[in-house]
Formats: sequence, C-alpha cells, structure tokens
Amino acid sequence: MRSILGPGSLNAWLAFTSCWDDLGVDSYMADGGRYRRRRFAVFTAKDGSIQRATHQPHYQSRDYNPVNGGVERWFLPIETATVENHFAQRLLGCCTMLFDVCAGQEDVSPRWHIEMHQFRIEATATETGSPTPEGAHRDGVDFVSVMLIDRINVASGVTQIYDPSGKPLGEFTLTNPLDTVFLDDRRVFHGVTPIEPLDPTMKTFRDVLVLTYRRVCN
Repeated sequence: MRSILGPGSLNAWLAFTSCWDDLGVDSYMADGGRYRRRRFAVFTAKDGSIQRATHQPHYQSRDYNPVNGGVERWFLPIETATVENHFAQRLLGCCTMLFDVCAGQEDVSPRWHIEMHQFRIEATATETGSPTPEGAHRDGVDFVSVMLIDRINVASGVTQIYDPSGKPLGEFTLTNPLDTVFLDDRRVFHGVTPIEPLDPTMKTFRDVLVLTYRRVCN
C-alpha cells in the first residue's frame, strides 16, 4: 500500500488518522454494546470523478445484517478536512480505479455508490469488542476495502473469509497500519473475531477505514 499510494499521500497520514480520536458512539447496536465508534460519508464516482454526496443514513437490510439491519442508521458525518485530506483522496482514487478494473466487461465504466466508514472498536477487561457482531456476512455491495489505521493493545481481531456455503477459505490478521484487504462481496463472506486487551489495565482499540463500492445502474 505504501508503494501504491506514494510518498505524497503518506505525508498526510498523521493528519488523516488523528481524527479517529473524535468518532461518535454507535447507538444502534442491538446487543446493547457501547464498544463501537464511527463516522460515515457517501460518495459517487463515474469516469474517474469522485464527488461527496449529501449526508444520508447508512442502511442494510436484515438479509445482510440480521443484528443491526432493517433501520436507517444516522451517524456523525466524516469531517470535511478528513475527506479532503490528500491521503483520503488518493485512497479513494486508487480503490475506484481498482474496482473499475474488477468490474471488467460487466460494466466498462460503472457508476459507483461509495460509502466510507471510520470505525473504532474498543475493549476493556470486562467487555470484548466485536468488529462484526453480525458474524460472517456480506455487505450487500460489489467490492469492499478494509484498511487498518491502528491497533493498540489488541488480542485477536482475526479476519476470516468464507465461501457462500460457509466453508472457510482462509484467515489473517491486519497487524500494521496500512494493512489492507480487498473483498469481492459478491463471491465471499467475511468476519472479524472479537478483540480483547492484551493488558487489561491499558486502553485497547482497533481502528479501521472501510470503503464499500456498489454499482449503480442508472
């Protein structure tokens, strides 16, 4: 990812990641947990042009998210300075080019609905934090990018990949900032195991940036 994004983008990394300390508590957790913080933004992309859309709710049907789906979830918007940060713009551009190619002959020049999610999952000595409380799932989109921003005092948090029948295809752990996984959401399910503190006396959190890309037909 360092090679792909280039030194100019990496110079903006610290400014980009500093805003993870200012996320709002996710109040829509059906399990009653207060361990997830997030912000949210929506974009459209076509022919290399990426534009931020008017702030709107995040919605997933219960077919894709049986735990927290079925309702419009309004999260704090991602700050303008974060979106306009050179790192964010470069990452959006790279992912859009990649997924344009992945779309291939199905759609020579797709129009994308892009959702950007800033997540912080926290854990304490008495409460684990679940990055994916819905378990192994699809997001109901075409492609997904998950980038690790930071990982402090975390045990577990293993990414697991499955085929549609539930057969495990592999697992790995995003351990270093910029570690990234790209997912074809049409073909695989994914999940992340709950996190807990390595040292229960210390602050524990896992920060990621998730981008989802859904092809828009009209």
